[in-house]
Amino acid sequence: MTDWHAKAAALQLDGRAFINGERIAAEQSFDKSSPIDGRLLGQVARCDAREAELAVQAARQAFNDRRWAGLPPAQRKRILIKFADLMLAHKEELALIETMDMGKPIRYSQAVDVNSAANCLRWYGEATDKVYDEIAPTPDNSLALITREPVGVVAAIVPWNYPMLMTSWKIAPALAAGNSVILKPSEKSPYSALRMAELAIEAGIPPGVLNVLPGYGHEIGQILGLHMDVDCLAFTGSTCVGKQIFSYAAQSNLKRVWTELGGKSANIVCADCPDLEQAVQSALGSMYFNQGESCNAPSRLFVERSIKDAFLARALELVPQYQVSDPLDEATVMGALVDAQQMRSVLGYIEAGRAEGAQLLAGGGQARSDSGGFYVEPTLFDGVRNDMKIAREEIFGPVLSLITFDDVADAVRQANDSSYGLQAAVWSGNLAKAHQIARALRAGTVHVNQYDDDDITVPFGGYKQSGNGRDKSLHAFDKYTELKTTWLHIGAALQGG
Repeated sequence: MTDWHAKAAALQLDGRAFINGERIAAEQSFDKSSPIDGRLLGQVARCDAREAELAVQAARQAFNDRRWAGLPPAQRKRILIKFADLMLAHKEELALIETMDMGKPIRYSQAVDVNSAANCLRWYGEATDKVYDEIAPTPDNSLALITREPVGVVAAIVPWNYPMLMTSWKIAPALAAGNSVILKPSEKSPYSALRMAELAIEAGIPPGVLNVLPGYGHEIGQILGLHMDVDCLAFTGSTCVGKQIFSYAAQSNLKRVWTELGGKSANIVCADCPDLEQAVQSALGSMYFNQGESCNAPSRLFVERSIKDAFLARALELVPQYQVSDPLDEATVMGALVDAQQMRSVLGYIEAGRAEGAQLLAGGGQARSDSGGFYVEPTLFDGVRNDMKIAREEIFGPVLSLITFDDVADAVRQANDSSYGLQAAVWSGNLAKAHQIARALRAGTVHVNQYDDDDITVPFGGYKQSGNGRDKSLHAFDKYTELKTTWLHIGAALQGG
């Protein structure tokens, strides 16, 4: 078994920016500590306008001289697949970086984050030479070609909760389409993106095609959003910041903006649920996975009154399985929140739930306070109303709110009564009923009799203030390509014959 503590003690991290194929020291830096125990991981570049200009110039030059976009699709494919292979070859290193950087259990950093990120790169690599253009139906004297062309310089701003995976969701389709990319990782979890950039060069991606600018969102993120030579900005994060990103585009060059924002997903369990045990396990497992730091976490749990007591009794039996523990222990299933600020925010929401009259049945407090890290117990509220703060706002922590319903139509109405629309679920043994509910739910993904089954082949994104555009699947190419029509007049049709 791997001695993760020994590996963590020996871990050496480079927080410098990555521009035009090289590590670049910024004029300023900041300390980055690990949320698992507070240890200093190192200093990270605090990029500003100087580094942004270097990165944009490098990306623009790389795009203009077509060192990447001009390669045959089959060659880009081979390079992206090699990139994926290199990630798997460095699996333990990348997993450890992810755990030390943002606090998730090492078992999931390996099994989920690295594997899924590599799979994403491989899938889009394979798609590079398999996405066809179109020929329009025109008169015989014309030929109309509809082609996809890379949009140009793409800025991608990714969050801290799934650093590697969100990076892959953005850069894989953008690179496969032939763009140059400037990646801005969260200041809370910057290290895996910087290491991935080095592996990209090793795989054969030319310098300047993938650049990484760590730093604060309100500084380097704003600079990229306002930059006149950035053609497209893809952002995953909070709805509040997403609105700012749109404003930056409006103030600058009307760059394309694609966002995947917050969520407050509804999980509706009907009395005719075909497997109550599975429903309970899924409700808890999906909510407490990644410490609840998931935009699609099913944090609003709607349970029909006639099965509520049985559901709650089993749920309370299972909650102890999700107790927080050392993220470097492979048996741990719930780790640390990303930093002290996030821990205080989550604990504040728990106090708000109590103050508004919700009944705290499990958890509710800080855990492992002597570790130096930032941990919150898996928390379960009953007696929640849909107008309470804990049911309206995204908490981004291990807090599950149970809302009782008597009428399915009312459950759907309450589920839709949210500014968000990222994911939802319905549990019912009546397929027609489940399908009708799924149609009525205003969400980008609706699960039926499960939660979180997923694949790179299906799009991910939301309705309403959960954002626009879609990550994953072939639909992601829509964000990173322009559609061009080329109309050729080819003269009169041949006569005779």
